[in-house]
Amino acid sequence: MRDRAARIRTGTLPPAAPAGEADPRVHATLSHLRALEGRARQLSFLPRQPARSVLNGRHASRLRGRGLNFEELRDYLPGDDVRSIDWKVTARTGTPHVRVMTEERDRPALIVVDQRMSMFFGSRLNMKAVTAAEAAALAAFRILDQGDRVGGIVFGDALIAEVRPQRSRRALDRFLTALADANALLSADAPAVPPVSLTEVLRSVSRIAARNHLVIVLSDFDVVDDETHRLVSALSRHNDLVLILVTDPFADDVPEGVRLVVSDGELQAEIDTADHTTYRDLKALAKGRLAEILDWQRSLGVAVLPLTAAEETLPQMRRLMGLAPR
Repeated sequence: MRDRAARIRTGTLPPAAPAGEADPRVHATLSHLRALEGRARQLSFLPRQPARSVLNGRHASRLRGRGLNFEELRDYLPGDDVRSIDWKVTARTGTPHVRVMTEERDRPALIVVDQRMSMFFGSRLNMKAVTAAEAAALAAFRILDQGDRVGGIVFGDALIAEVRPQRSRRALDRFLTALADANALLSADAPAVPPVSLTEVLRSVSRIAARNHLVIVLSDFDVVDDETHRLVSALSRHNDLVLILVTDPFADDVPEGVRLVVSDGELQAEIDTADHTTYRDLKALAKGRLAEILDWQRSLGVAVLPLTAAEETLPQMRRLMGLAPR
């Protein structure tokens, strides 16, 4: 399994099937992800967001954008912003001095994409894993086009592939290749393995994105705990953190009065939603997890963008970012 993860990371994993046979609603191929480049120009991840964007500061923390580097100290000149006066140097020298800062030329972005088996589900249009992959590709293309470094972490049930942020098409292509390869491994008959936890992945994110990164996490946030909450809080204090919560309408509209068969690939169980208690507990479980993640927007000031696998990805992102009518 480690060898498979390494081959995904380096882009040497053979394709699971000929590209022409893949259904883009079920599996996101490399060619499909690359084809999104032109459409990505309809998005923006710059700090100045439209008034209706969930990233504009009214709903969550404003994107802070690129950092600042100290350039020099010099005498105050008429017209300088008084907020740039260095009062300690001014007091020591007796004449007003200002600190000259220059904006960093680029800001690294880390796009974290969940491709675990819990994402291999869809009841109407796409699998959740496809929606996450498409959103990640759109974000990666646009961020690189804006002049920032881009990289990512792609994780499945038994692998984590890392691509360090770089301002290069080669790094972007490695990220897209890792994403397509991880997505191709998702299958209804895939062997059951203990899944990689989101908490473990966020520890890797904290190691790479210590501060001043744009971090975008795309996941259904299956199985979160107090440690997950702590890591999200820590990341948001030092970075611009955006959580993209990928859902499916089935979670909000569990069918009542039917028998469902669920399986982990080896074992299976039958759930009878005609039983009122079973139906109520199933609804409460689904809604409770969604409510917990959405509440992070209030409690932690983290931007949470809900995406549904039941609709096309780009129009949803444009609406959430205030770039199209709601």
